[in-house]
Amino acid sequence: MTAPAWHARVALRGVIALIIGAVVALATLGGIGIAAALLAGWGTAAAVAAGWMLLVVWPMDAAQTRSHATSEDPGRRVSRLIALLGSVASIAAVVIVLTETRAAQGGLSFVLAGIALVSVAASWLVIQTTYVLRLADEYYAGPVGGIQFAEDPAYTDFVYVSFGVGLTYQVADTNLTTNRMRRIVIGQSLLGYLFGAVILGTVINLLAGL
Repeated sequence: MTAPAWHARVALRGVIALIIGAVVALATLGGIGIAAALLAGWGTAAAVAAGWMLLVVWPMDAAQTRSHATSEDPGRRVSRLIALLGSVASIAAVVIVLTETRAAQGGLSFVLAGIALVSVAASWLVIQTTYVLRLADEYYAGPVGGIQFAEDPAYTDFVYVSFGVGLTYQVADTNLTTNRMRRIVIGQSLLGYLFGAVILGTVINLLAGL
């Protein structure tokens, strides 16, 4: 595979996910307000992008993983930046929506609460999947390595490492062997901790408001 297939291009997946998110935001704008609609749109876009990416890379074996990770795709860096900035910005929208939840009446309060919780979870998910690609890119950049695998890794191995870091803020049984890879994982751990704290805080806030 010398170039990613159309469905495997990160930038194209991101654009389609953002379009779907924009449709959701516009469709819900009149009923839930600007902040909640934007948050619903972002949560949808993040979930679509993350789910699509996992569907694309999950079946790949070690050879396909290497080919995909080393192929030229100019949209990867931009898509990665948009995913990270959008996820962090969504935290501000979550705070606004939680404030609106307390003032909402009837079923609307539960709708707003659900949007806040699902969107921040979707943001966490898109960060972990973004780091799956980043770890694979770094592993095959220059001298192959940076993570000590027992065999040639497939994308599922990078999913294992990325989600392990996102959930536990540490590497389990795959040692990091380069400074560059350790710095990447430190950044991911901090983001994982931030969103883990936001998810926990959101749940506590919602339970307190019941």
